[in-house]
Amino acid sequence: MTTLFLSSTGGHLHELDELAARLPPGRRLWVTHENAQSTSLLAGRDVEYLPYVRPRSPADVARCLPVARRLLRTHDLTAAVSTGSSIALGFLPYLAAHGVACHYVESAARTVGPSLTGAVLARCPRIRLWTQYAHLADSRWQHAGSVFDAYVPAAVPARDGHRIRVVVTVGTAHPFRRLVEHLVPLLAPGGPLERATGRPVEVTWQTGSTPVDDLPITANPLLPAADLDTALARADIVVAHAGAGSALAAFAAGRAPVLVDRRARFGEAPDDHQSQLAPELARRGLALARSVEEVQVADLLWARARGALRARECFPRLEPR
Repeated sequence: MTTLFLSSTGGHLHELDELAARLPPGRRLWVTHENAQSTSLLAGRDVEYLPYVRPRSPADVARCLPVARRLLRTHDLTAAVSTGSSIALGFLPYLAAHGVACHYVESAARTVGPSLTGAVLARCPRIRLWTQYAHLADSRWQHAGSVFDAYVPAAVPARDGHRIRVVVTVGTAHPFRRLVEHLVPLLAPGGPLERATGRPVEVTWQTGSTPVDDLPITANPLLPAADLDTALARADIVVAHAGAGSALAAFAAGRAPVLVDRRARFGEAPDDHQSQLAPELARRGLALARSVEEVQVADLLWARARGALRARECFPRLEPR
């Protein structure tokens, strides 16, 4: 009896890992894309790596079907759990039609309604649908908590040390050049943050697909999950795009980040769902929500004094009603 855990990388994989850690143990098979995050996060686990399934690509979704058929034939699959995105469309409808208990957990980033993937799967029979927000529960979507429910805000004392350590992570799927350009002068040697704290500023930049070769920074396109976790644990300040995975990583490291939302009109995301998530986490006291042009030194100092604590576990109970 094997449970299949499948998702794309980035925030979807981070959320799925959080959920999987809170579910009963058993034989597990992971299906995702291969990159520095996934190979680090899933090291030592049974993993099937797929070519990247592009968002809104029917051809890529169709290419998942032979893999789903093979895994069903070669593994005793009894359940499948996915947090999206398009990769879920390539597996869940087929597996559900062949008797596998399938569960789709909509991303915690979707605070006002389902994603396109969720809307499509809602039309498929025999797939259990879970929302992470009580106000979105209805006859089709069930609610049993959110990955964010495990965290509460906390004040943290300023750390002693010669430097102010900052982590900036802007996600991997789409460029977020506007945020990087805005932060470079704020965090530069002799810049506003250094003057405000009286300490030199050391920055770890995770820039994903953002082109930064012409900027005066040392960039890491994608850090292994373990390296990013280490950098976050050492950080005094975290600034991130308003993605669920980046927020969860900051919370797990005990930091309350400044979250900056991507905007579709700048080609930074397919829609403006990050403009929904950042205010939700700010409402919980776990983050500061800002647009790119709003980020200033006062916000960085706010993040330096704020943290997050893991208070309790809350997760969807993936079982019949």
